[in-house]
Amino acid sequence: MKATKRFLLTEREIPTQYYNVLHDLKIMPLLNPATKQPMTPKDLEPIFAEGLCKQEFATEQFIDIPDEVRDLYKIYRPTPLVHATGLEKALDTPAKIFFKNESVSPVGSHKLNSALAQAYYNKKQGVKSLTTETGAGQWGSAIALAAKHFGLNMEVYMVRVSYDQKPYRKCVMQTYGATVHSSPSNTTEAGRKFLAADPDTPGTLGMAISEAIERAVSQPETKYTLGSVLNFVMLHQTVVGQEAEKQMEMAGEKPDIVIGCFGGGSNFGGLMLPFLRHQLAGECNYDFIAAESTGCPKLTQGTFRYDFGDSAGMTPLIPMYTLGNDYVPAPIHAGGLRYHGAGAIMSQLLKDKVMRAVDIDQHECFDVGTLFARTEGIIPAPESTHAIAVAVREALKCKEEGKSKTILFNLSGHGLLDLQAYSDYFEGKI
Repeated sequence: MKATKRFLLTEREIPTQYYNVLHDLKIMPLLNPATKQPMTPKDLEPIFAEGLCKQEFATEQFIDIPDEVRDLYKIYRPTPLVHATGLEKALDTPAKIFFKNESVSPVGSHKLNSALAQAYYNKKQGVKSLTTETGAGQWGSAIALAAKHFGLNMEVYMVRVSYDQKPYRKCVMQTYGATVHSSPSNTTEAGRKFLAADPDTPGTLGMAISEAIERAVSQPETKYTLGSVLNFVMLHQTVVGQEAEKQMEMAGEKPDIVIGCFGGGSNFGGLMLPFLRHQLAGECNYDFIAAESTGCPKLTQGTFRYDFGDSAGMTPLIPMYTLGNDYVPAPIHAGGLRYHGAGAIMSQLLKDKVMRAVDIDQHECFDVGTLFARTEGIIPAPESTHAIAVAVREALKCKEEGKSKTILFNLSGHGLLDLQAYSDYFEGKI
């Protein structure tokens, strides 16, 4: 590990507005699963807070961040941009590698950016309780903390394989006051059906979503929240890319390549969409790369069509690249990437060839995750290692070709609660 240079903004430079790509990009609509007609904000209100439903369909280019949410962002934002000189030296590459360090949030990931906003809009509406799903637990931890801040009850359905693999993620959620269920569970009709079909199922995010939605609509003064996929989640995450734009300018650099790991699209979209705004305006071009897992390759091997966001068919129909809402991914340690489909915005960008996707095997991920930890000092989350792996591939390609490019990726979270995964890697169990 060697000294690296960090580029820091002041709290006055935290974005005051979210960037809404739907002002600049046309996508196919969500469909009502019963009528197959385009949905409206009113159609979503039985599930989500009204303010979030409006944001899902909003078309204005910028949407104000509520003062109370922005004040809470000041606890950990702006996050650092880091020039990864240690990694560059280890790779002996002419490429310049930068990463946006979202692991510095109280919950260790970017997920808090949307969790605080979602909890705020629910509290504002008078909602008393929230439900959600979580894969590896990053989103569950974030919304549990946000719910506690706003005085809301929180119930989390955590995918069984991660519930078993990552007990300390469950402990974090419980510490913040959330009730955590292993999904599928016996607490919902959907969960009981999944267990009846396969008592040994490792669970999926699709199953957990079904349980959380059922729980929300069956209880008074309760709404559902989610950590990725839908447009309003991408909207909230654009604070990441807006900060990164300013910090890259401070560094005197313009990225040629922008990378993020990919589950449903929240951290990748949060970083790349503010840069995409300039590309859509014809001002510049970037190579946007989504890094997904070979265990759940919806972008590289899925098909583009309307599909449900959950396993029981309770959500709207979403235009997405999907492996099918009944797909059961391999029980990889990157639980946050075990989702069968991609959000509508990201799917449209892939369909239009504005971005590209690469799938990475978890052996390669832990190889580069370990290298990153030894050169930059941060143990990355298994999800984030996918982005690092693509950055390393691109940096080595620069070395082979004798070219210098500037690479920017999102370090979406740290891996200090994922050490069992690293232990399995070192012991040859992966």
